[in-house]
Amino acid sequence: MEDPRAQILNRLASGIPYLGFLGIRVDTRGDELTGVLPFRPELIGNPVIPALHGGVTAAFLEVTAILGLVWTALDRQGTELPEVLPKTIDLTVDYLRAGQPRDSFARARINRQGRRYASVQVEAWQDDPARLFAQCTGHFLMPEPRG
Repeated sequence: MEDPRAQILNRLASGIPYLGFLGIRVDTRGDELTGVLPFRPELIGNPVIPALHGGVTAAFLEVTAILGLVWTALDRQGTELPEVLPKTIDLTVDYLRAGQPRDSFARARINRQGRRYASVQVEAWQDDPARLFAQCTGHFLMPEPRG
């Protein structure tokens, strides 16, 4: 049975038009959240290589970071989504190799999460988690707590 928090995050992702187009979803195993970008030919940016479009890769990394932050909030607050999602302050993407025409996976590691600011690193791979094709560091403005 799927974790209720993962169901909430998947509903959230599918309800955002661009994320719905990309097909981004989350998968959970225990307390670990993995972003999944299923391959589709429309995601290819360079048909000669072929390679995933850089914008698709960057969006996948950014969304995984944000969903990781929301996952942490759900873990602390229960199964209620925040009214406002974290907002990206900046995102630095390292393209380590071409994303191949296959499914991609990513995991976010939250380096610091305070009341107003969060720093997150994300690593993305395809076949082997030790062989990254992209990574990013992002800084996010956290939503004001309810209350």
